[in-house]
Amino acid sequence: QEHLVESGGGSVQAGGSLKLSCSASDYAWNNCGLGWHRQALGQQRELVAFINDDGSTTYADSVKGRFTISRGDSKNTLILTMNNMKTEDTAMYYCATDRLCGIWGQGIQVTVSS
Repeated sequence: QEHLVESGGGSVQAGGSLKLSCSASDYAWNNCGLGWHRQALGQQRELVAFINDDGSTTYADSVKGRFTISRGDSKNTLILTMNNMKTEDTAMYYCATDRLCGIWGQGIQVTVSS
């Protein structure tokens, strides 16, 4: 069964760091581009970071230089490392494949306090 499962969310103070992990099924890992999206309360969902099969990455302007997307050492694990976090990073974060594969995780809350 195809799946994406996020972990590692929580609360942090502004300026702090968090690391999100996404465990992917074999199908998603081997056949799809993978990324992280987020949706803040009352706002539209936005793409935060994306990694292609060739390892190339894309970031939202708001997180460039602070967030890093990578493939972890554990099997089928996607990582989002978030540094120098801001209150505006507060959102529900979702791991997702590209549109062609169309698989989404259930989401995980990240809260940044001032």
